Amino acid sequence: MSADVQIKQGTKADAKTIADFNRAMARETENRDLSPDKIYPGVERLMDKPEYGFYIVAVSAGETVGTLMITTEWSDWRNGLFWWIQSVYVAPDHRRKGIYRKMYDYIQSLAADSPDVCGYRLYVEKDNRTAQQTYQALGMTETDYLLYEQEQG
Repeated sequence: MSADVQIKQGTKADAKTIADFNRAMARETENRDLSPDKIYPGVERLMDKPEYGFYIVAVSAGETVGTLMITTEWSDWRNGLFWWIQSVYVAPDHRRKGIYRKMYDYIQSLAADSPDVCGYRLYVEKDNRTAQQTYQALGMTETDYLLYEQEQG
């Protein structure tokens, strides 16, 4: 595990790197090229609207090596908030070194101070076995739900 990694909440100073990492993740996992005209303002907008969520950033030797986004979902069944873990990206040279685990541990410590948080959720590509194994090793379990979507506009 990489001992020199610091985890923090992302700020506007991190916005360009977060957007660049999101673009790299989309290319790598979905072969999609995210439009800079959408992703850069999208990252900044989340930072301007903390009620939408927040970013977590992993830094090693002054370099950002990992990022993820947290958004929320209200669960009336549990009378609490699920934190959705999204846009997870660790730079290729820093993978398999415990960086995602450190970010996940940081999220859990934040949630411990937020009594409304009832759990964590994420979605993962069906064929991304490496990520699935990582999430399972952290105690997450596959649900019985399928994810559907319809984009608007």
